[in-house]
Amino acid sequence: MGVKLSVIIPGYNEEKNLKKGVLDEVYNYLKGVDYEYEVLIVDDGSKDRTREIVKEQIKGKKGFRLIENPHGGKANTVITGLLLAEGEIALFTDMDQATPLPEIEKFLPKFEEGADVVIGKRSGRKGAPLSRQIAAWGFAFLRNLILGLPFKDTQCGFKAFNKLAREAIFPKIKDDWGVVHTGGGAVNAGFDVEVLFFAKKLKFNIKEVEVEWLHPGTSQVRVIKDSLAAIYDMFRIRLNDISGKYN
Repeated sequence: MGVKLSVIIPGYNEEKNLKKGVLDEVYNYLKGVDYEYEVLIVDDGSKDRTREIVKEQIKGKKGFRLIENPHGGKANTVITGLLLAEGEIALFTDMDQATPLPEIEKFLPKFEEGADVVIGKRSGRKGAPLSRQIAAWGFAFLRNLILGLPFKDTQCGFKAFNKLAREAIFPKIKDDWGVVHTGGGAVNAGFDVEVLFFAKKLKFNIKEVEVEWLHPGTSQVRVIKDSLAAIYDMFRIRLNDISGKYN
């Protein structure tokens, strides 16, 4: 049997989360499943001890490996993992595990029913600062106005793709996401929007599933800078569409 599930975990300066034992949580869940899996922790050129800690913590963990990227932002880091993934299904999930990995159990039946892409939908923003909740509302309004995407939540960091969708989407957009527009962690909020816009354009079967989510208190989101970068990306996506890039 081949690998059924690839789990991609991007990371940038993740010492705090790693010391909370997030990789142990992931491993403790996966060692109980009845299929083959792999976990690719993709480091985005961290400046702290993230890589050293990951190397130590994955010793003895079956299927876990570290990919070391130069700093290029979250999108570039996620794409690296997705293009290296061997699984029938590949999920990317945040290092902080705001949405815990066992929520993948809600996704797998959707793939069995014919979905190509399954995305998490947060029922609320429990624990999130008011500024982030307001920014999320504004982002959703502009996203729908500029791009007409029908999804309730494009930004949840818990998304999965089958091989067909991965091979069609990510090689074509990867070169646009190697630049860090805003410095630091560069969350690249527009990346999720472009992926879903492109997937919809290609007529992939996309399902949205409600998932558990709790603000972890260690987010690298910077509301003003990241929001401006996302708005820029939405207009870039619209121009790409007009020019025929997504055909």
